[in-house]
Amino acid sequence: MSDTLPELRDGESQLEFDPLERVDAQLRFIGRIHTPWQRGDCPKNVTRARESGQGASITLEPGFAEGLTGLSLGDGILLFYWMHQARRDLITQRPRHKPEAQGTFALRSPNRPNPISLAAVRITSLDLAAGRIGIDAIDCFDGTPLLDIKPSAPAVDVPPVQP
Repeated sequence: MSDTLPELRDGESQLEFDPLERVDAQLRFIGRIHTPWQRGDCPKNVTRARESGQGASITLEPGFAEGLTGLSLGDGILLFYWMHQARRDLITQRPRHKPEAQGTFALRSPNRPNPISLAAVRITSLDLAAGRIGIDAIDCFDGTPLLDIKPSAPAVDVPPVQP
């Protein structure tokens, strides 16, 4: 976590322990996401990023490019990425657009014990040899570490409609 954490908002609370002291798994970043966004100008979600008209790209680390085999221009993919500049100690949060605090797991905030984010994006360019993918939009800072890529399967990825 950062040494200079922002002040807690009314209704927010921190965990009573450091989540990093309870490590259960190891992860390997497979690449980096390149965006026009920095702290202060990043859209709050991928819909807002799309509205900006600014695309983004992914560069895979050496050795991972072959994993793109089977993907094509125009395909939908799911990106799992690590919000490396997010707080990890908040268990309740009060977003500016909500009147009251809510539990971290009831929000899509990047601030969470494991700052993993997910975006459904579309491939706009693909260079298999270089391990580079152009995508339509994303809501993360330039240089954000990429954890995984999965093909989008709309029939599987959408929760069932409640009866």
